[in-house]
Amino acid sequence: MVRKYLLGNEAIAHACVESGVDFVCGYPGTPSSEVIDTLRMQQDRPYYLEWSVNEKVALENALAAAWCGIRALCTMKHVGLNVAADPLMTSAYTGVTGGLVILSADDPFAHSSQNEQDTRCYSHFARIPCLDPASVQEAHDMIPAAFELSEEFGLPVLFRPTTRICHSKGDVALQPAAASTRTGEFHKDPRQYVVIPAHTRVLHKKLNEKQPEVRKRLVEKGFNRYEIRGKTAIIASGIGATYVQEFLPEDISFMKIGAYPIDEEWLGDFVRKHEKVLVIEELAPEVEETVRQVAGCVPVFGKKNGYAPYEGELSPAAVAAIMIKAGFLRASPFVPSEPFPNLPPRPPILCAGCLHRGAFYAIKKVFKDAIYPSDIGCYTLGLQLGVVDTTICMGASITVGSGIAHSGEKRDVVCTIGDSTFLHTGIQGLLNAVYNGANMTVVILDNRITAMTGHQPNPNSGQTACGVETPPVSLDALCRACGVTFVETVDPYDMTGMVNALQEAKKRNGVKVIIAKQLCVITARRAGVKRGRYTVDPEACTGCGTCVRFGCPAIEFADEKAQINELCSGCAVCVQLCPVGAIVRESKK
Repeated sequence: MVRKYLLGNEAIAHACVESGVDFVCGYPGTPSSEVIDTLRMQQDRPYYLEWSVNEKVALENALAAAWCGIRALCTMKHVGLNVAADPLMTSAYTGVTGGLVILSADDPFAHSSQNEQDTRCYSHFARIPCLDPASVQEAHDMIPAAFELSEEFGLPVLFRPTTRICHSKGDVALQPAAASTRTGEFHKDPRQYVVIPAHTRVLHKKLNEKQPEVRKRLVEKGFNRYEIRGKTAIIASGIGATYVQEFLPEDISFMKIGAYPIDEEWLGDFVRKHEKVLVIEELAPEVEETVRQVAGCVPVFGKKNGYAPYEGELSPAAVAAIMIKAGFLRASPFVPSEPFPNLPPRPPILCAGCLHRGAFYAIKKVFKDAIYPSDIGCYTLGLQLGVVDTTICMGASITVGSGIAHSGEKRDVVCTIGDSTFLHTGIQGLLNAVYNGANMTVVILDNRITAMTGHQPNPNSGQTACGVETPPVSLDALCRACGVTFVETVDPYDMTGMVNALQEAKKRNGVKVIIAKQLCVITARRAGVKRGRYTVDPEACTGCGTCVRFGCPAIEFADEKAQINELCSGCAVCVQLCPVGAIVRESKK
C-alpha cells in the first residue's frame, strides 16, 4: 500500500485500475472529467478507453461491455445522466454480467451547471444501488465495492461523487493495480437482452425481488452505519456526514448513509430509539423521505419542515447553522466573516484571442435586432456580449431556435453552438429544423476541441482520447447531409469574411449554417502556434474605445488611450476594428 495526495477524481481513477476495470467511456462534464483524463494517462494495466460523442452513447457502449462479462466504467455529470436516462432505466431490467459502474458527478450550488439535480433520485427511480461518498478516501474505497455489488446482484451501480469530493484533495491509501484476467464474450439470451413486453414483465418482477437483499448488503458492507450515543440523533449523507462529524456533540447519536436503497427496517429501528432526529443531506430529501416513512411519532427535522435548504452546497458553517436551528447545537464554532468592501466584480470572461468573441461581434454587427439561442460551452459567456438569449441543455440552441422561428416571431433567429455540442446532440436539431422548414441561421463555433471541460478531444479533433490519429469529421459534409444548402466555413479572425458570410446568410430563407473555424487559443498555444503580438501606437490612438468595447481582456484603457497587455495572443481582430489604424504588430527586438 502507498499513500498519495490526490484530487478526488484522481483517487477514483486509481481505484478503477485497482479494481481491474476493462472498459472505460464517458462524455466530459465538470466535475467528472478528470476521471477519464487520469485513466488516459495510467499505464499500469491495459483497458479500452474512449471519449464518446454523448452520454447515451457512452452508457450503451459500457452496458454492452458489461453484458460480455468484463468490468466497465461510464462517466458523466449529473445533467448528462438525463441524456443517458433511456438506457439507464432499461439496464436495470436487463442487468449485467460483468460489473458496470456509472459515475454521475453531481454539482450542488451549480458551480458549472445549469441545474442542481440529484443523481440519487435516478437510483430510486431505476431501482439500482447508488454509492454516495463522504470523503476523497471513501470515494476511492467505494469503487471496488461498486464493481463487486454490480456483479453480485447483476445490476448497474450508480456512483455519485459531488463537486466537493471530485475537486478536493486528500491523502489517499492506494492498492496495487489488479491483473487483467477477463476477456469479453457475449452469451446470447434474448429473454434477458431483448426487452419486448413479454420479457420485460418478467424482468421487472426479478428486479423488484432483488431489492430486499440489496438493502441488507449495503448495511453489511458498512456503507450505512450508526452509533447510539444519546436520546437525539443526526442522520447525514455524502459530504454533509463528514461536516457533521467535525463538531458533533458527544451526547447525540449519529447515522451515516453512504448507499441506497436504505434498509427501512434497519433505519426504523434506529430512529425509534430517539426522541427527535435531524436529517442533513445535499439537494433532494432522499434520506429524509425514507426517515419520515419509518419514524412513526418521532419528530423529524430537515428540508420538509424548513430546517435545511433544498438548494445549494453544504459547508461546515451551513451544517452548523442547520444544527443550531433544529436545536442540536448550542452555538456555531465558526467566526462570522465579511468580504472586503468595494471589491470590483470579476465575472467569467472569454480568453484573450478566443474565436468566439470575434464571431459574436460579427453576429451582433450583422443581426442587430435578433433572437440569439445558444448552448452549453465556453461560448455561453457570449451572455456578457449580449449575444446569448437562451441556454437550456446540450444541443438545445438549434431546437429552441427552430421553435422560436416557427412561433411567429418576426425577428431573425441566430443560433450559436460549439463543435463538440453539435456532435453531442445538435445534429438531430439541425435535421429537424431543415426537415420542417425553419428560417434561421446556425453558427457552429468550431474550435476543434471540447474546451470548457478541460480540452478533451472529440470526433472533430483528429485524435481519440488515447491520442491515436483518426479522420476528423467534416462538419460541412454533416450539415449538407442534413439538407442545408447554404454552408460556409469562415475564419472568425477574418472579420471581413465573417461579416460577409453572415450578411449573405441573412439574405436567404431556410436554414443557413456558418462554421466559424479556428483553433481554441489555449490549444493553439500548447501546440506552439505563434502569431506574434500587437501594440497600440499612442500617437495614433484617439481614445475612441472601439477596441475596448470589443471586450478582449488583453485590451485596457488608461490615460485616455488604449493599451495591449501581455495576454495578447495575436489574433489581430482588434487591428481590423480600430478605425484609425492605431494597433500595429509589435516589432521583434
